[in-house]
Amino acid sequence: MSAIAGSYNINQEPISYDHISTVMNALNKFPADDIQILHKDNLFFGCHTQWITPESVGEKNPLYDSERQLVITADAIIDNRDELFNKLNINKSNRKAISDSKLILLSYHKWQEDCPRYLIGDFAFMIWDEKRQKLFGARDFSGARTLYYYSDSNRLAFCSLMKPLLKLPYVENEISEQWTAEFLAIPWNFETVDTGSTVYKKIKQIPPSHSIALCGGKLKLNRYSTLVAKEKLNLKSNEEYEEAFIEVFNEAIHSRLRSNYPIGAHLSGGLDSGSVACLAANSLKEEKKKLHTFSYIPIEGFIDWTPKSRVANERPLIQSTVNFNGNINDHYFTFEEKSPLSEIDGWLDALEMPYKYFENTFWLKGMFEKAQEQGIRVLLNGQRGNWTVSWGPAIDYQANLMRKFKFLRFYKEISEYSANVGVPKSRVLSVVSKKMYSTIYKSKNQELLPSMISSDFAKKTSVYETLHRHEIDLTGTLTDSYEIKKKQFEQLFYWNITGTYSSKLSIHHAVWDRDPTNDLRVVNFCLSVPEEQYVQNGFSRSLIRRSTKGILPDSIRLNQRTRGVQGADGIHRMMPVWREFIRELEELSNDSLVADVLNIPAIKNAIEMYKHEPKPEQVYDLDFRLLMRSLIFYRFMKKVS
Repeated sequence: MSAIAGSYNINQEPISYDHISTVMNALNKFPADDIQILHKDNLFFGCHTQWITPESVGEKNPLYDSERQLVITADAIIDNRDELFNKLNINKSNRKAISDSKLILLSYHKWQEDCPRYLIGDFAFMIWDEKRQKLFGARDFSGARTLYYYSDSNRLAFCSLMKPLLKLPYVENEISEQWTAEFLAIPWNFETVDTGSTVYKKIKQIPPSHSIALCGGKLKLNRYSTLVAKEKLNLKSNEEYEEAFIEVFNEAIHSRLRSNYPIGAHLSGGLDSGSVACLAANSLKEEKKKLHTFSYIPIEGFIDWTPKSRVANERPLIQSTVNFNGNINDHYFTFEEKSPLSEIDGWLDALEMPYKYFENTFWLKGMFEKAQEQGIRVLLNGQRGNWTVSWGPAIDYQANLMRKFKFLRFYKEISEYSANVGVPKSRVLSVVSKKMYSTIYKSKNQELLPSMISSDFAKKTSVYETLHRHEIDLTGTLTDSYEIKKKQFEQLFYWNITGTYSSKLSIHHAVWDRDPTNDLRVVNFCLSVPEEQYVQNGFSRSLIRRSTKGILPDSIRLNQRTRGVQGADGIHRMMPVWREFIRELEELSNDSLVADVLNIPAIKNAIEMYKHEPKPEQVYDLDFRLLMRSLIFYRFMKKVS
């Protein structure tokens, strides 16, 4: 596990030892339990290994299987080991000795290029098939692990990170104009619609859900997995749906507890992380182990400006979950020395590219650092939960009932919902009506959200035409949760974000961020569940609320009145260095380095708005977002220029 690297010379020329040492030395700054390479004439495979699972300790990675004439290097944790062992007819007495990389190799030997379809877990791997003279690799369905490559007519080189590839003499570090244009023009957190591209023109990445094959000098990418709603599950009662849900969810969580080290988990005051933590803690209790949770709370002196329906300091909610479960060691961190501004350079170094999601970076990276300090190598989270285990938007569901003229069910749902959330029925009806009509009457002439890209650069790259072809919403008018969810699972560019940062932070800190709400078994199950299971009796997210009775405290399980919000103290944290922040933005606005690509007039207008002491509640304002994202991009360009 950890970072893999390698290269293959198509023209049969031997690979230079200098090139091998260049790539492997670039990985030396990261923690490793073992470093291994395999070099055979025109083939080189390497692995900068971190031992996360029991089976990974002391494993051969890269591994050469002389019987099958296959070589593999893998950055992987496979979660459906027993299922694969059964399909491969492997004796139970031999299973514990088989590493995940060996299991992938055996799967490839049986199913060839179809093997990624059978794998569940977080993985990126490359295999050299000596008999067929073929290089084959793949990345898991959601891109939880990264894998980059460079190819030309003579060679293919790959690595978990981009910087080692950039150190090779034949790889130019030219910035991609198209990637840059899409990054700057898209107002949302994802970078680009081309999931195979990167910020560097000559470096590509294997997209999520894709495999790569090089044979006979021909390179091809293949999408092996498509997540679509299959045939709906048809069970007899609510209780049967709840039992089936907990069974598959528990399986996903339990399979992610496979480690020689203590297990950690992100924990907020909500349903997703709370259910993951409690089910994990229950499972660990059987092994007489405790779960260690890591929670962010606002800095001392911060005054909560958020509305009554939001909670900036979730500590009381978190403690109710911890106390209810009883098998959790809870840890709370303010990260008082950190802010969205202070963490920019560290994130740019880790990610190797600019990023947009600055609001929570100071505590996200902080959690990895704290987990590493405590010797924890698996850190659970529930990031995908909104689209899987805790799906169920009440307002959208009620609007759908209205459209389908199901008036009795509609009246019952809004009546119970208004009672549950403590809001008058008339107000709920007003919100539902707006939701219903907003999806019927969509204006085609909406203004674009504030964009970082200059108009000239946008025209030069035809970026808006590209985004229009991919149906990217640039106005913020897409509010229908069902349509948004459909895009989440169909379009792979939504999946790259969390996988990229969690994979790279894991390499830096030897801590794997693992998300059971993103387990392929869980995703497929949740897509098969009828919609009426997700909203019932005036409760959004009904299935997980019902299923976690006795697992989560009712104060969390049934809470629909308040929700936690992270990063609300971002501006408050930046106040001691606000002048320096504005000064750097003014430098940016006058620097020819970015004058041709950034929207300088909009940036200058925003600087004027925030030049003097800002309000803490402006942290989520679009103009502040424009400034922070532009500064992050500027710092990146200065680093690579």
